[in-house]
Amino acid sequence: MSIVKEFREFAVKGNAVDLAVAVIIGAAFGKIVASLVGDIAMPLVGTLLGGLDFSDLAVQVGEAKILYGKFLQTCVDFVIIAWVIFLAVKLINRLKREEPAKAEPTPPRQEQLLEEIRDLLKQK
Repeated sequence: MSIVKEFREFAVKGNAVDLAVAVIIGAAFGKIVASLVGDIAMPLVGTLLGGLDFSDLAVQVGEAKILYGKFLQTCVDFVIIAWVIFLAVKLINRLKREEPAKAEPTPPRQEQLLEEIRDLLKQK
């Protein structure tokens, strides 16, 4: 089997394609959440805290400028993303319909008799 054929089979497998789609959608979703947090949530939180702008929060330590406001914004991003993913997984699990466990079919009468004979022989 040629390497090109093997690669083609690998690349078009359902799992690889599903993973690629998930990564692309995840990246786009990350941008949406970043905008939600940066453009909507953080200005509202800043307003509630007396007009505080998180993006400008920084501490100067020698030559280094520590931007802890951006870190706080990233933490809020994470919490929102984690919450939305939690809700999505919960919704997906609720929508999944679990099939009731099927009872094992009873074996044919001949098999039942053979099992009884086997058990009797073991007892002797």
